[in-house]
Amino acid sequence: MSFIIYPAIDIRGGKCVRLVQGDYNQETVYNENPVEVAKAWEQQGGSYIHLVDLDGAKAGYPVNDELIGQIASAVGVPVQVGGGIRDLESVKRLLSLGVSRVIIGTAAIEDEAFTSAVLQQYGDQVAIGIDARDGYVATRGWLNTSSIQAVELAQQLAAKGAETFIFTDISRDGMMQGPNVEAIVNLAKVSGKTVIASGGVTVQEDLLALARYKDQGVGGAIVGKALYTGNISLEKAIAEIQKA
Repeated sequence: MSFIIYPAIDIRGGKCVRLVQGDYNQETVYNENPVEVAKAWEQQGGSYIHLVDLDGAKAGYPVNDELIGQIASAVGVPVQVGGGIRDLESVKRLLSLGVSRVIIGTAAIEDEAFTSAVLQQYGDQVAIGIDARDGYVATRGWLNTSSIQAVELAQQLAAKGAETFIFTDISRDGMMQGPNVEAIVNLAKVSGKTVIASGGVTVQEDLLALARYKDQGVGGAIVGKALYTGNISLEKAIAEIQKA
């Protein structure tokens, strides 16, 4: 299995931003033009772009889908999108705009019928985003914490056909403290599926630490803030992982 670095573009109000631990009051605007940002990541060797519709996550339906379509058209690499995708119509629309993979988060817990249907219909074009706070799944843009554990949800959804999970330890997100490697590896082991790490990747060594487990199901990592602050160079990190 290869290990993919996914540069992240979080969209709010049409701009490229970063939040701290999903807090909409702690926002930094990094660029006014997300399309240009996506092109830059592709030029630097990014082979897959990760997009989050933050407005959509809050509203409960995709808000920036037009802009997402522009990004998908502007780059020659696949893009995956999460944020407010809670019905088949939204999935269909995003895929028709050129998105390669949609990420289902809140709906994976709150709407069993939809999750089963979307996995059945679209298979590996769907990833399940599992965001955990102290091991329990958080929903609604991290505003609510459920009573189901991340590993339990992963097992249930793997049985329904989920092939890819994106796992975020909320306590690490935007905090530049390194990813929760143990929890990520454990989720891959328990589910038997591919897990993409998200949240906490701060330095290149974090990526190398995760890439060591690529044969155990850790298929990549999403990197946001560390790319925007210059802590990690996308080009260098890709070269190092290929070398390793």
